Amino acid sequence: MKTEGKSGWLLLVMSLLVMGLSATMSSASFGDQYHRGRRKTMLPDEATSSLGLNRAASSIVLPVHGNVYPIGSYNVTLNIGQPPKPYFLDPDTGSDLTWLQCDAPCVRCTEAPHPLYRPNNDLVVCKDPLCEALHAPGSHKCENPEQCDYEVEYADGGSSLGVLVRDAFLLNFTNGNQRTTHLALGCGYDQLPGSSYHPIDGVLGLGKGKPSIVSQLSNQGLVRHVIGHCLSGRGGGFFFLGDGLYDSSRIVWTPMSPDYIKHYSPGLAELIVGGKSTGFRNLVMVFDSGSSYTYLNSQAYQFLTSWLKRELTGKPLKEALDDKTLPLCWKGRKPFRNIRDVKTYFKPLALRFASGRKDTTQFELPPEAYLIISSKGNVCLGILNGSEVGLQNSNIIGDISMQDKMVIYDNEKQMIGWGPGNCDQLPKSRSFSFW
Repeated sequence: MKTEGKSGWLLLVMSLLVMGLSATMSSASFGDQYHRGRRKTMLPDEATSSLGLNRAASSIVLPVHGNVYPIGSYNVTLNIGQPPKPYFLDPDTGSDLTWLQCDAPCVRCTEAPHPLYRPNNDLVVCKDPLCEALHAPGSHKCENPEQCDYEVEYADGGSSLGVLVRDAFLLNFTNGNQRTTHLALGCGYDQLPGSSYHPIDGVLGLGKGKPSIVSQLSNQGLVRHVIGHCLSGRGGGFFFLGDGLYDSSRIVWTPMSPDYIKHYSPGLAELIVGGKSTGFRNLVMVFDSGSSYTYLNSQAYQFLTSWLKRELTGKPLKEALDDKTLPLCWKGRKPFRNIRDVKTYFKPLALRFASGRKDTTQFELPPEAYLIISSKGNVCLGILNGSEVGLQNSNIIGDISMQDKMVIYDNEKQMIGWGPGNCDQLPKSRSFSFW
């Protein structure tokens, strides 16, 4: 969708911006409350820095604001630019590129919490390895060698078009140090919102690919290549970059699958309902903080909803056809106030991963990990049909199912782990107890 004329125009206006001649444009945003993270392209990281720092010494903790419902989104605050300014970013483990809506000037932008990001003149050139990996093999053409154009697309139909730049990130580390480091990010000057969006300044790409922020920080020797998050069922929580904030012996670990290199996936899972196997044993699962809800393919979804309806037969619940909060809701004799009011009617679910021929691990899904209480006081199923949003054979473990768990993606050991966590309290160091 990019054209040579548009690329040349952007380079010109960015040059004018550096000289202080560009006009101020309106604010903007992008997002999708159901499925915010499905990138189609990847970037490499910056060249490894020889800082000689002890990466295990510290981590970065980013407090989270938002919830699964009713807000339907999360954000963290990062201070970017010179001088640094705050921006609200959607933390997304399902995509790699970090980008901000950008006054370069902006062609199409939507409402955002803060004024548009104004880039400096530090453009990533087309022949930079970052830019080369942004494109599919064999498709990288440098129509304008002085800049790197990008376009990312998301499953909900949203997209961001822009150029790669480098800018200063002001970061606070858990050892008490504050440091400014330069990282690559996207200057998005043309955004299309997806089928559902929330006001946001941009996306924080936390995927396993080389262009993600944690990959760049790791290559600069600042943190280990580890990402984690703890999302509270009451709203809020935190993300962290680096290790040293958890007791590994209290985490259930399973290997990342080598077959799905672009996403955090343990590979194939078996769906367990009420402690019994469903026969669905080949579900390709992906952990994705960019998705508020959990998704199963059409066959597994239809089985689950049919099973739930059978289980609820004779219970004081009936389907609430007038509640459009989510596709499937039930009402009781009086409005429900919280999940505790309905836990006795719903059995636990689980996803069983075969980490070896004999060893298996289970990701437990108690009722609060797959149900919400709607504003109408009904209980709704927070597991959706992934085939209806174009996920094809992939299945998503979304935020609703990761609440009140510490979830860790260790890219150095190629392991995914989870365990119970006190997500209402920010961790400071390994000696800090959040269990």
